[in-house]
Parts: sequence; structure tokens; C-alpha cells
Amino acid sequence: MKNLNKNKILVGVIIILVIILAVVLIFSFKKDTGQGNLDNYSVVYLSTGEVYIGKLATFPNLTLSDGFVLQTMKDPTDPTKSTFGLNPFKNTFWGAEKLHLNREQVVFYGVVGKDSQIGKALAEQGK
Repeated sequence: MKNLNKNKILVGVIIILVIILAVVLIFSFKKDTGQGNLDNYSVVYLSTGEVYIGKLATFPNLTLSDGFVLQTMKDPTDPTKSTFGLNPFKNTFWGAEKLHLNREQVVFYGVVGKDSQIGKALAEQGK
């Protein structure tokens, strides 16, 4: 009788774990379904000083897709000022579709604000 109760408890725990895993997987693989939706774009700042913008997945590892490299450059109209540009991954010399990031090198990451300069630049590109 005790074995039967232990088996029922074990089956119940397994079912709960499978349900939790399914929910986590569903949310981690959620895709962008709308035009102009910046909610899925994040900025990632690395300890090397590089800044990337793209769709960040955090499970099972940090992966950035549909991304851009943030580049600072001198303003052509005023050389004493700097401006920025977004260079798509596909236009970089490595031409990657997505990057796998080392968590230990990430200083911070966060969602791109719609009213930020980066958000406005992405909106102009139809992202």
C-alpha cells in the first residue's frame, strides 16, 4: 500500500514538472508577430565595450538574433560631436544570423525603449 502511494506521488510530481517545462519552453520560443513591435528588442552591453541590439533569448543560453552592432562615429557636420549607427549583423564581416553570448561577458541587458534614439532608429527600419 505504501508503494502505491509513493508511485502516485512520484507520477504527480513528474506531471507537474512536465507542465512547468512546457510553459517555460512556450514562453522562451515566443516569436515576434507584429510589425513595429520593439518589445522584443534588447540592448546588450558587453564587458569589452561592444553594444549589440536585437531579439534576445535567455533560455537555454543567451542568443541574440535579428541584431545590430551599435557603432559610434564622428558627426559629419560637426567633427567635435559623435553620432551612432546601427550596422545589421548580416552586413558585418562575420555575417552571422545570430550571436551566442557568453553570460560572463554581459555587463547588462534590457528592453529597448520605444522613444529612445535606438527605438526610433529601429522603427524607421520597420522593425
